[in-house]
Amino acid sequence: MDFWKAISVLFRRWYVALSALLLTVTAAYGMYTTIPTQYTSTTLMVLTVPPSGSYRMPQPTVPNPLVNPLLNFDGGLNMTASIMVQVLNGPEVAGQLGVRADSTTTYRVHNGHPNPELLINAPFVVVEGTSLSPQDARRIVERVAERAKVELERRQYQLGSPPETFVNLTEMIAPTEPQAERGGKTRTAAVVLGLGGMAALAASYAADSVMLGLRRRREQPPPGAAVAPSEEAVLQR
Repeated sequence: MDFWKAISVLFRRWYVALSALLLTVTAAYGMYTTIPTQYTSTTLMVLTVPPSGSYRMPQPTVPNPLVNPLLNFDGGLNMTASIMVQVLNGPEVAGQLGVRADSTTTYRVHNGHPNPELLINAPFVVVEGTSLSPQDARRIVERVAERAKVELERRQYQLGSPPETFVNLTEMIAPTEPQAERGGKTRTAAVVLGLGGMAALAASYAADSVMLGLRRRREQPPPGAAVAPSEEAVLQR
């Protein structure tokens, strides 16, 4: 069916299309208002090498220098950032922070690249907290940031790194003011409007088809009714 024919159907059955569109707008508005607004807060931390360097100078009792294992390879800070991202995103740490699969407050840790394959490209640790409450969104970011410092220090102790060579995790951007995220609500309302528009078009075609069928049925003579003779038949008599 071509475009102009579709337009003619809509004009002919405008009351059906208008009713369907009103229902669609009402449904879209209801979806938009019932979906809760989420808030997001973010903090940025950077890994740095201490001023004393990555190893401890030889001492009389320890003639060999002691090196921090986390810095004893190329791209040490980048790899350390990758390790911290994996640790903080793990289910064990998340559970200890009170985040479960059904929690409305969640967080995500990365190093500035959402693609996991790029985790070793920068010595950053970025924490993004999301919650239905702006206070909870900021609070979870603060808790994860503190946990990151604890985890980094604990692992360096486990590796036997000299304390003076410990990698530092410095907060460059404090947890930001929670921002409302309405993109999901807008997309849902747009989907409802799109489906409603198609439903309005389908309802108009269906109503037009039904009305045309009823009109043809009314115009047809009832079964068994006498048919008037044609003019040619009357002349032949």
